[in-house]
Amino acid sequence: MKPTNILVLMSDEHNIKSLGCYGHPRVKTPNIDALAARGTRFRNAYCNSPVCIPARASFATGKYIHEMGYWDNADPYEGSVPSWHHRLREGGHRVDSIGKLHFRGVDDDNGFSNEIVPMHVVDGIGDLLGLIREDLPVRGGSWKMAKLAGSGESDYIRYDLDITRRAVDWLETEAPKSGDTPWALFVTWVCPHFPLTAPPEFYDLYPVSGIDLPKQYDEGDRPRHPYVEDYRNSFNYDDHFDLDKVKMAVAGYYGLCSFMDSNVGRVLKALSDLGHTDDTRVMYTSDHGDNLGSRGLWGKSTMYEEAAKVPMILSGPDIPAGRVLDTEVTHIDCFPTFLEWAGAGPSDGDMAERQGVSLTEIANGTVPERTILSEYHGMGSTTGAFMIRHGKYKYVHYVKYPPQLFDLELDPEEMVDIAGDPANRGVLADCEARLRRLMDPDDADARAKARQAEQLAKWGRDYVIERGDLVFSPPPGVSVDWQ
Repeated sequence: MKPTNILVLMSDEHNIKSLGCYGHPRVKTPNIDALAARGTRFRNAYCNSPVCIPARASFATGKYIHEMGYWDNADPYEGSVPSWHHRLREGGHRVDSIGKLHFRGVDDDNGFSNEIVPMHVVDGIGDLLGLIREDLPVRGGSWKMAKLAGSGESDYIRYDLDITRRAVDWLETEAPKSGDTPWALFVTWVCPHFPLTAPPEFYDLYPVSGIDLPKQYDEGDRPRHPYVEDYRNSFNYDDHFDLDKVKMAVAGYYGLCSFMDSNVGRVLKALSDLGHTDDTRVMYTSDHGDNLGSRGLWGKSTMYEEAAKVPMILSGPDIPAGRVLDTEVTHIDCFPTFLEWAGAGPSDGDMAERQGVSLTEIANGTVPERTILSEYHGMGSTTGAFMIRHGKYKYVHYVKYPPQLFDLELDPEEMVDIAGDPANRGVLADCEARLRRLMDPDDADARAKARQAEQLAKWGRDYVIERGDLVFSPPPGVSVDWQ
């Protein structure tokens, strides 16, 4: 495979179902749709943890959370585990980032040649409330999800516009400086992450009169699994909604998806105008999804498809055009993919014990024999959660609670948990065995909680609660609004 430039485009919290190319009948994402049409789109791509810091650490390193120990949003990546950016830079490539990284901070060597307007965690420590895993506190800033939904401008909108402008400038002025050595550019926006405030020209694309309520939104229809109840009661976003506000929030999210797509389009147009389409491989993905009101849930942190599944689109040389694949993939596959794209080659030990497989190989027909995994150990939960896909089945294992099981072939919207059906005992046993061959969920849960207890003891529970709820991280230059 001939080495090429690499352009990685990542959004934040993009529900895979809110894209035209993934089948949404109303959400307008023409630029991402066009990228998918000239490349390969994966229907079953998953993040490795449905929350920002662990998800981004896995994306960087090609390792699962239980292998690294970046358990939650108070345990940020600090460069000690080699990333694909480290490896490409060591191979002589220029590797720049523009936008949100959500690592510990700029004083660490995160592997980039340059970090341009990076968003890192607040104070180098992030969201300490997530360290509390028993007697969960109610998140004091949850009212913002409903309050800020609608038409307008936000710090996130301004930040994304700046990211886009700088990415276009980088392609025009910095890319030529790499000469014949392929470069890598990681452009990472914050939208459509809440606040659900969308620019008027995009918000107005989705009149609230045409917005349906999210599925299973009615109180009587909501699942009552204890893990889901823990999250919903701690992140009590829905307590602040009425039906009109729900529709405004959904319209705001759709508007942010279209706004983000317009930024993707500006960067891809610059790439094309500068003649780099044929010598650059492009990926579009998101760090995780968003429940967007389904089942009365907002935000991420669950293993439902809305939160754990992500868009994954590849385009460029050696990437089949117009292909749509059902093969299960995850973000750990990005590490070997980017090394392959740049022609860097792995360093000694790089691929040892890694589960990742080149997405280019999969796009061209390889079907790996493996079990994919997403796991969660963070805020709003009292137990570790571990999800695998096995054919048509999605299995979610909880150390503390009963499992969940969904037949995604018959029930793609996960309306009916079939774990309690005696007829599925064999399926449950097989899925749990597959999970335990991959990793020990009890051990991972214990190690995560021990680490969190150690950190919590350092700060003290009272201080952590008094410090407040970091609803969303501020962009560079914006002060923290604690709640």
